[in-house]
Amino acid sequence: MANPTMTLIASVTVGAGGASSIDFSSIPSTYTDLCVKLSARSTSSTTTVYSYLILNNNTSNSYAYRRIDGNGSGVVSSSGTSSVGAYTTVTDNATSTSNTFSNSELYFPNYAGTTNKSISVDSVTENNGSVANATMWAASAAITTAINEITLVCADGNYTQYSTAYLYGINNS
Repeated sequence: MANPTMTLIASVTVGAGGASSIDFSSIPSTYTDLCVKLSARSTSSTTTVYSYLILNNNTSNSYAYRRIDGNGSGVVSSSGTSSVGAYTTVTDNATSTSNTFSNSELYFPNYAGTTNKSISVDSVTENNGSVANATMWAASAAITTAINEITLVCADGNYTQYSTAYLYGINNS
């Protein structure tokens, strides 16, 4: 088996004033897979803040998904379809412990292929021992062209300053 290599394609660090979204555009189709690593916090005080995903700047893509959320007290599972982006990660909010950011990994295998795209997401948040959430999400997106743009949108409020996202290209050869 070959050793996969990860190459940093682009990174974003949110500046002062925050940002409603993080965007990676002009993604080359020269890799086998893509991976986004997100460390984020929201300005919202809403209890649960999600990020959602828009691929190729198209909010009418159809996603079939399965999501599992756990918080130490129990687990909730849901599934369905979405046509306005896909909810992906749980993000720490303004009432979370100061300077605490959620962490998420979004993985896009065979992103340049001509068949529907599969996506997996693993994210965690915590609030200094009083609350911890873990979310796993898997989806199939009805997109048959290469993914050339990935946008993460903060569903409530904005991403705070110092939220970061890194886009990696992965070669499995």
